[in-house]
Amino acid sequence: MAQLLLVEDDSEVRSRLVRALGERGHAVASAPTGMDGIRRAVNARPDLVILDLGLPDLDGAEVLRMLRAVSSVPVIVATARDDEREIERILNAGADDYLVKPFGAGQLDARVRAVLRRADDPGAAAREVRVGGLRMNAAAREASLDGRPLELSPKEFDLLLYLASRPGQVVSKRELLTEVWHVPLGGANKTIDVHVAWLRRKLGESASRPRYLRSVRGSGIKIVDPS
Repeated sequence: MAQLLLVEDDSEVRSRLVRALGERGHAVASAPTGMDGIRRAVNARPDLVILDLGLPDLDGAEVLRMLRAVSSVPVIVATARDDEREIERILNAGADDYLVKPFGAGQLDARVRAVLRRADDPGAAAREVRVGGLRMNAAAREASLDGRPLELSPKEFDLLLYLASRPGQVVSKRELLTEVWHVPLGGANKTIDVHVAWLRRKLGESASRPRYLRSVRGSGIKIVDPS
């Protein structure tokens, strides 16, 4: 049974989610403010925190920053804020997943279980991923190409690691938006195209002369060993 902490100021939403997650086999404690959430997270050491951003005392982003200073507990942000830049900022600040309200309890439960599975498998994060001359270490968040370090932004690293973990497999934009950006399909398509273009430059290739990153028209993108 997972021990969850829900930090949510809306009493109706808080009660509904505590009840629904409890019915799905979790033990759920709750906090109505950011400071109370931080105190409970430090003292009770839950397995995972579900964090709203619109809290009455502290912005949820500040709560996340304070949590990350003292704890590596997995955090799922569950909020009404759906701005793409805000989502990227929060994920880069250390959130493990981002869920936009309104959502069903079943979807939240699935996200909780997925994040907990990743947290319970530290060996998977520590393994090195290799494709041709590309080397990536998820735990150290380091990447190199033909022995030379690659300077990647957090989202560039996440995108390249996701593709490199699936060599030869065509990955759709829908899947990338869900698994890397944690947003539904929509206007973020251009964000993927921009990040792929940035990665291509750093990998020494272009769309017209690809080496590692191959676009498959109408399907998505895949990474291959250029040799």
